[in-house]
Amino acid sequence: MASGLVIYYSRSGNTKIMAKAIADAMNNSGVSTACKSVSEVNAEDLVKVDAIVVGSPTYYGRAAAPIAQLFDETISKHGKLDGKIGAAFSSSANIGGGNETTICEINNMMLIHGMIIQGDPQGDHYGPVSISKPDPRVLEQCGRRGQRIAALAKRLFG
Repeated sequence: MASGLVIYYSRSGNTKIMAKAIADAMNNSGVSTACKSVSEVNAEDLVKVDAIVVGSPTYYGRAAAPIAQLFDETISKHGKLDGKIGAAFSSSANIGGGNETTICEINNMMLIHGMIIQGDPQGDHYGPVSISKPDPRVLEQCGRRGQRIAALAKRLFG
């Protein structure tokens, strides 16, 4: 059975809400998925799962420092994440706050590891984004992302 891990950093709670919605959708779609704060995760945890979804608030168009620190620590696991599924999501305080650049930064780190990033032809193409507290549209996009990642994980990893 495919496995997943949704990792998030959240000061206000908005990114955490999104993380739980994605993890719930993955679990409901048949992929055993844990949802953890970045403070509860280390680089070795990423090696143990098939799909890794990372969420961060947007700080100056970038991921929060704890998310970047986790990826810095994965240098010791270089090559061991190759072929795993990766995805990202973000929240910010306002429109044009840098959500997509934050998602792209996380995706770039995953691509350097050789991970598989799945886009979405509908809705939030790069990954779910929220402006302040997630509204029903954002939660729907989070659910969709979780379902799509789970479907891909089941196809690739059983």
